[in-house]
Amino acid sequence: MSKGIYVATIEPNSGKSVVVLGLMRMLLGKTAKVGYFRPIIEDTENNEMDNHIHTVISHFEIDINYKKTFAYTRNEVLDLYNKGKSGDVIDEIIRKYKYLEEHFDFVLVEGTDFSHENSSLELDINILISKNLGLPVIIVSQGDGKKLPEIVDNVQLAHDTFKEEVDVLSIMTNKINPEAVSNLKQLLKTRINGDTDITVIPKIKSLSSPTIKEIVRTLEGHFLFGKEMLNNQVENFGVGTMQLRNYLNQLKDDSLVITAGDRADIILGALQANISKNYPKISGIILTGGLIPEDSILKLIEGLSSVVPIISVKGGTFSVTNDIGKIKSRIYAENIEKIETSIATFEKHVNTDKLSNDLITFQSDIFTPRMFQYNLLQRALKNKKHIVLPEGYDERVLRAAARLIDAHVVELTLIGEKEKIRERIERYDIPLNIDDINTVSPQKSPHFKDYVNTFYELRKHKNVNLDMARDAMSDVSYFATMMIYKGHADGMVSGAVHTTAHTLRPALQFIKTKPGVNIVSSVFFMCLEDRVSIFGDCAINPNPNAEQLAEIAISSAKTAKDFGVEPKVAMLSYSSGASGKGEDVDRVRKATEIAKAKVPSLKIEGPIQYDAAVDIRIGKSKLPDSEVAGQASVLIFPDLNTGNNTYKAVQRETGALAIGPMLQGLNKPVNDLSRGCTADDIYSTVIITAIQAQDL
Repeated sequence: MSKGIYVATIEPNSGKSVVVLGLMRMLLGKTAKVGYFRPIIEDTENNEMDNHIHTVISHFEIDINYKKTFAYTRNEVLDLYNKGKSGDVIDEIIRKYKYLEEHFDFVLVEGTDFSHENSSLELDINILISKNLGLPVIIVSQGDGKKLPEIVDNVQLAHDTFKEEVDVLSIMTNKINPEAVSNLKQLLKTRINGDTDITVIPKIKSLSSPTIKEIVRTLEGHFLFGKEMLNNQVENFGVGTMQLRNYLNQLKDDSLVITAGDRADIILGALQANISKNYPKISGIILTGGLIPEDSILKLIEGLSSVVPIISVKGGTFSVTNDIGKIKSRIYAENIEKIETSIATFEKHVNTDKLSNDLITFQSDIFTPRMFQYNLLQRALKNKKHIVLPEGYDERVLRAAARLIDAHVVELTLIGEKEKIRERIERYDIPLNIDDINTVSPQKSPHFKDYVNTFYELRKHKNVNLDMARDAMSDVSYFATMMIYKGHADGMVSGAVHTTAHTLRPALQFIKTKPGVNIVSSVFFMCLEDRVSIFGDCAINPNPNAEQLAEIAISSAKTAKDFGVEPKVAMLSYSSGASGKGEDVDRVRKATEIAKAKVPSLKIEGPIQYDAAVDIRIGKSKLPDSEVAGQASVLIFPDLNTGNNTYKAVQRETGALAIGPMLQGLNKPVNDLSRGCTADDIYSTVIITAIQAQDL
């Protein structure tokens, strides 16, 4: 089941709070610990608590630290986006959400308010956040002042836009004319196909009516009387400029009286009407023009047994009246009446039993690159490992090292002269303190002699003498690999400068392969837009035979499982099923049979074409009975030429993040980089190497 729900809107003043409050009450009726999270909040003055958060956590008494309930303010997000750091925004939001997910049974996530002009950016951000959190979405819209066709068009567009990226659980359209509720619901059900639940909530006047508190805040007024009644709701308002005998006939229930501060007749008449059985109750009185009644009038009011809020404001009557008419009411913690009305409205119009069941049974197939990277980081943090980087002078290596040290995710050793490394850190202006990282120069290491003798003993049967061993241990790749062999480091990442052969040769000579493994192979973690696929072998073996292909498939399936990806293996070829013939396709077919025989429980299909492996429609058309076709997560290429070109084509054409290659089959983790790698590639590969080391 899902551990969270994302409530998103597509426009301002949608009544999203009604849905959030109702959902929270529903969820607390189903589970004991419900968390609340707003990824992005509005900027507040004087670091005031966000109103949404304060309302929810105080009313429902949620035991949560305020700073844990949000990730960024709106301006912080815009600043990071302008600096090209949008990825950092998502990473921090994932981190904050995952903390709550670990500490609560369920998390209610509320999206942004659309209270500013750039609504397209806000829509994109809400889709991006919900997608990267892997949460189903409830879309909230509003129809106040709109015609039914316009409402339907807006809702369908929102639904289709979200549906392209995330799972839409429900659409709730709010503030609808009560007479149009049934008709609109039918129109929406006709227009929106699929299993998305449709809810239409009528407009509740009391929820859209501002309170005295909101009016005072908007007008910057100050109380003369009745401050304790600041939560009075204003259902109507009118200007008192006519004579009292005529104005009394204009009063309505919960009216706000607006009049000049020197109109003692209107003020006293309205107060008297409020306590009279023959006139409606009023909610308050606004005195305009900055005028305050004379002391004798104030003394008279003070002595009355019942007084409503009386507020003095500086503006003129006309401008004040216009400003009051523009106020969009909010729900806040102290207004218990509105909160309870919101919850009652939600429970009356939403099928809570169906919604609860949909949440319980929901399973998301979305697994984004950011989610994958977050999971990798968390796994590495649980058991820090020591990784050695032989290419300590390379700028990319140093930039990756700075990030890794800042994240406290691994212990690092750089191979190279300390002063030369320091000079390059300063030259490239890298935020890395040389004292926070281990450095070692091979021939100056206290272990150098021991490493030489160990290598000699390991390789003397290959006619290696001590001089040859000394030369080998002076090489950064051999020295770093010996660190792993001797237990002085847990893994190695190299290849930014050196060739694959230079990186792997020492590992093959004395790290060697695991028992039962006959071939070292590689995989790339291809982080596509909405999933992570495992590509193998794209870096090591040029032309594997059937037995080697089968072993690559089995190793790659184990890697997928170890890294949280359910292995569904596609053995790729130029034909699918039994349709093709020829030496190459027969080799793939035989490899599939060998893998099935060795691991009967493995979900594997082959031969199969790439499109049939990853596209559900094509897969079911070509291989309708396959449990892999259309949903393969591990793709095994028939040779290095195909695999290497395909991974690069996918990476360049789709913008996918390719993490790797990660080597499989060695006794201890050694991973090779592409010489065209970036600092990000190195950062990710080091984390993967650390996770590999945890399993040894």
